[in-house]
Amino acid sequence: MKAPLSNTDTEPYATPSSVWRLRTDAWEYLGYAAKQLSSPSNSHAESKSGEKGLLIEVTRQLRVLEAVETYWAVPGKAHLLTLRARIEEGDYPAALSLIETVTRGFARFRHELDDSLAEADPDAEPLTQVVPAVADPRPRFEVLVIDDISETVREELIAEMASQRRESDAFTYQINVVPSLEDALIAVLLNPTIQACILRPGFGISARHRPGADLRKFLDGFVDPGISAVPPRERVLRLADMLKKLRPELNLYMVADVSIEELAGSANRRFTRLFRREESMELHLSLLRGVADRYKTPFFDAVQQHSRKPAAVFHALPVSRGGSVVNSRWIKDMGEFYGLNLLHAETSATSGGLDSLLDPRSTIRDAQVLAARAFGARRSYFVTNGTSTANKIVHQSILAPGDVVIADRNCHKSHHYALMLAGAQVAYVDAYPLNEFAFYGAVPLKTLKSILLDYRRAGRLDEVKMVTLTNCTFDGIVYDVERVMEECLAIKPDLVFLWDEAWFAFAGFHPIYRRRTAMAAAAALRANFEDPEYVARAKAQRAVLFDPETGEPADDSVWVENRLLPDPELARLRVYATQSTHKTLTALRQGSMIHVYDQDFSHLNEVTFNAAYMTHTSTSPNYQILASLDIGRRQAELEGYELVQRQAYLAQSVAQMVARNPLLKKYFRVLTTVDLIPEEFRETRRPMPLRDGIAAMDEAWRTDEFVMDPSRLTLHIGNTGVDGDTFKHKYLMDMYGVQVNKTSRNTVLFMTNIGTSRSAVAYLIDVLVKLAEHFDRERADMSPRALAARDSKIAELVASPPPLPDFSRFADSYRSCANTVDGDIRTAYFTTYRNNACDYIMPPELFARVRAGEEVVSAGFVTPYPPGFPILVPGQVFTMEILSFMAALDTREIHGFDPEVGFRIINQVPASVAGD
Repeated sequence: MKAPLSNTDTEPYATPSSVWRLRTDAWEYLGYAAKQLSSPSNSHAESKSGEKGLLIEVTRQLRVLEAVETYWAVPGKAHLLTLRARIEEGDYPAALSLIETVTRGFARFRHELDDSLAEADPDAEPLTQVVPAVADPRPRFEVLVIDDISETVREELIAEMASQRRESDAFTYQINVVPSLEDALIAVLLNPTIQACILRPGFGISARHRPGADLRKFLDGFVDPGISAVPPRERVLRLADMLKKLRPELNLYMVADVSIEELAGSANRRFTRLFRREESMELHLSLLRGVADRYKTPFFDAVQQHSRKPAAVFHALPVSRGGSVVNSRWIKDMGEFYGLNLLHAETSATSGGLDSLLDPRSTIRDAQVLAARAFGARRSYFVTNGTSTANKIVHQSILAPGDVVIADRNCHKSHHYALMLAGAQVAYVDAYPLNEFAFYGAVPLKTLKSILLDYRRAGRLDEVKMVTLTNCTFDGIVYDVERVMEECLAIKPDLVFLWDEAWFAFAGFHPIYRRRTAMAAAAALRANFEDPEYVARAKAQRAVLFDPETGEPADDSVWVENRLLPDPELARLRVYATQSTHKTLTALRQGSMIHVYDQDFSHLNEVTFNAAYMTHTSTSPNYQILASLDIGRRQAELEGYELVQRQAYLAQSVAQMVARNPLLKKYFRVLTTVDLIPEEFRETRRPMPLRDGIAAMDEAWRTDEFVMDPSRLTLHIGNTGVDGDTFKHKYLMDMYGVQVNKTSRNTVLFMTNIGTSRSAVAYLIDVLVKLAEHFDRERADMSPRALAARDSKIAELVASPPPLPDFSRFADSYRSCANTVDGDIRTAYFTTYRNNACDYIMPPELFARVRAGEEVVSAGFVTPYPPGFPILVPGQVFTMEILSFMAALDTREIHGFDPEVGFRIINQVPASVAGD
């Protein structure tokens, strides 16, 4: 039998992102060792030499578990003590029985263990402590009590709360007690099964065990060093704030002997409820109610209830109740494949029984309210036809014809089409290019500030309405959202922000990711604007930015080079985020959300938002998609923290394997922060911050202008001699069934998600090894001529292609001012509707005309995949850089270009309006 790989980390809980692996691996190693030590063959003399080594490692793994399991209620301290005693006695069969009760629980619930372990009698014979044949089907969670109490009082507290349980309870839970503030913070970081915390004023400050260096550094940066001098009452409130900052979904309760009426005013925003110590039944009911509040799914429940009701269908959906399917001779397989529940849940909004998406008044409304709470928004809206539609809704609700929008040219095509439909004047800004890998990064903050200052200098700042950016990018580059909004609002205090978070819906459920989401950043800015110290600093800075006598702004260079603070009295937070929930959380395809944190929504935008929502939302939305959004929100609130941590760690484990394996290193390289974010945008220098621990990731995400999402891996494949598109289809998908979203000419993007398992990661590594072996064999069998051709292809893929082209400019005919860059996509687009307004031109002739200095104007959107954004938009002028880049592309898919007739151009350009 092969031994599981034992953990060699010297720190028992090195990083929260990997502790779940360390914990399960430790238990599995103990199981392996106990089986070896129990084996009859172990009595032979030749086996004795190995026994000593096994016992040394068993002792070390027990030490790891005794530190880690402190922060779990199950299996509990008594179980570990009994296990250690059995091992020290040499009773290895009994030890194995104790271990298997735990590992069987892991197999069922990942790392949630059965209630029977927590309730087992530590003095009972170990062999009787087995998992029952039928485990309790109710969802289980853990409750953390923070108080420094004796072991006797601890056992009395646990027994008292256990006595409140009823068979009718919807959930079951176990109590764990930690004595200090630091222990509480470590527990909620390490143990994702904690869903509630009970704070009692008697807790201390320092952790009972010495935290590992990574956690120690994180805690030192998170905990105010002067907190030990704070009075107990204030200390409780400070701890509550820290817990909410780490995991805002947790229910917090305060239990105290003092006059809790006096605490109510200062504590109500922090705690779900306050209790006196004797109210154990009310506390028990509140714990269940708190989790039930997150567990409820109003619309999903309504759909289930509707499907169970008898009904006679006389509306417009033949598929409803399966009517056109179950009695058919020809399509019965549809019902067999999808199941009757899907068909029974189909209905029409007009038929009654379920809420209407276009005018929600009950279950859909309630589900959207819960979504807003979960994602930190003021309002949330469900969208059933993807984030492309969500983007169009937001743009149309904010923009009127002529409004100027600053947009990342590299944003998703839906933004470009939405801006055309809205009639906005678009001022494109360019992200920094990653020419070597043939894709773009993100837009530097200095670029955004500079273009706003250009409009101020031109006297047109009042026309600038919105900034549209993608966070995070497809390739995983994440903005410092709070800083971008803060500094832009210092220049234009009523600016609206649309953050396309299509690939970032999961980020709100992890404490480090969360701070770079649109909703969390808006909330942080709102808190800053109400902070007297922040207000004073902003006021002091205004005296530097404006001449005190004339009121004129200082030179633009002062505004660009300094970190700006907006005037809290003038700044308005108008922030929108669109998310493809289905891409990174659990939802059916096209399930998306719009989140709103707009202080002026009710009096400036609600009417137009509802009209835009009506414009783009189907009157026949898919109820299954809506229900999946509801239940996906439930999962995110109850286990999102655990799942997001796991997906990031799993990606890093792949990166480390590629970096360490000699064969894999010959052909593959995972691109790091150093490769994808230029040094000028980073204060930290770590290639993979999460690899170095949560403290390192926290530092980078607090300080750097751009960071990398560690759950994404951009694999450089240039040394294989195979381009990205071929590698994706021929090798990954056709040969091994590995699915990926995106490639470039020499990279493949692998994304872990909340559904990724360790087995899937192991399979991916195995596939990469097999492919590396395949390329090795190919090279060995090649003739000199074939080998030279392969090396030539490798040189081509490793070398930089023609630079990615920046946005050129709009033709003068579509610009409203000679001193600014914005253009009118809408007019250019509809120019093409006139007879004979357009023509087609093949690349050789186009090259000649552009080289001769002629202004040739694109009539449409031209979007190659990759890189997946419009290289040309209506009204844009062709340049040699654009044509050279297009000529070098080896992609098979280019929207807006027909290889048989060429590019579509405008041949009747209207008179110039620039300078009007």
